[in-house]
Amino acid sequence: MPVLHTLKRAGVLFLTAAALYAAPAHQAAADEPGWTAEPAAGTAAAAPGGARPYFYLAGTAGTVLEDRLALTNTTDTERTVTLRGADAYNTADGAFAVRSAEESVDAGSWIGFGAATTVKIPPRTRAVVPFTVTVPPASPPGDHPAAVVAAEGGHEVGVRVHLRVGGPTLAAVTVEDVSVRGKGAAAVIAYTLVNRGNVALAPELSITAGGTFGEVEGRGARTLPVELLPGQRARLTEPWPGAPVFDRVRLTLTVTAPGGARATGDTSAWFVPWRLAGWLGGALVALGGTTVGALYLVRDRRRARQDPRADATPVPEPEHEPEHESEHELTGAAR
Repeated sequence: MPVLHTLKRAGVLFLTAAALYAAPAHQAAADEPGWTAEPAAGTAAAAPGGARPYFYLAGTAGTVLEDRLALTNTTDTERTVTLRGADAYNTADGAFAVRSAEESVDAGSWIGFGAATTVKIPPRTRAVVPFTVTVPPASPPGDHPAAVVAAEGGHEVGVRVHLRVGGPTLAAVTVEDVSVRGKGAAAVIAYTLVNRGNVALAPELSITAGGTFGEVEGRGARTLPVELLPGQRARLTEPWPGAPVFDRVRLTLTVTAPGGARATGDTSAWFVPWRLAGWLGGALVALGGTTVGALYLVRDRRRARQDPRADATPVPEPEHEPEHESEHELTGAAR
């Protein structure tokens, strides 16, 4: 086992050893930062084997919580890493993201590193950085998602912080804006999930469908690949290969989550093949033309019946004899 040498500067504990890392001694690839950030092992919250995928902290309002971040330099050059706390949120499609320092007003702003906001890590060295989370006295109960963000040279690495403030919790969700796009095997159900409670949710979705002409295949319950944070919403889609070819279907989406959260959302959709739709459209147009022609014919016949002059035999005008001018006698003629 290699001998570890410790060095402490500005509250940061450095561990160095020639054989500490099995990685080859070469510079990191251009698309990699050359260092890693993760929760330090050796705490009570560590998972079996000492590894922790994220920080989990819990306490009441007004308390100060502590934990440690491990930064590992895997290259042969010194690294300068800057640390900060950040609020976490869901993007429009439900992904996990962090806010900037200026936008962080909740748990991200409660995270402090003391004088160790900038850490210089020697080559092939691991630095363990302690930090605190100071929960304000008036903090509401429930989950306050955050992250510890390490940055260097344009690269950022975020380590999630699951922080729960003690007090009453509520798991609540709503399903909104349900719609169907596409036809047949390419049909997709779109919907919006909104976390109305104060704890993060791992939702599970099931789909039932009923058609006019009988049962329609839905989707069995499955856990969605998203963690919905308190107060956040996500626009999601669900493939529906069992969509019918021709039917009118009523869809019902049921979402559940641990803690008693349950909600439903529904919509109706027509499924008509394009060829059938074109044939029906042409038939309707032809039927409409025939109907209009018939209406015009009936209207003309009605007009003819209502006009008394329509059935009268025309009487020819009598012929007039031409009028002759009267003959005048010449005056002064002998009689």
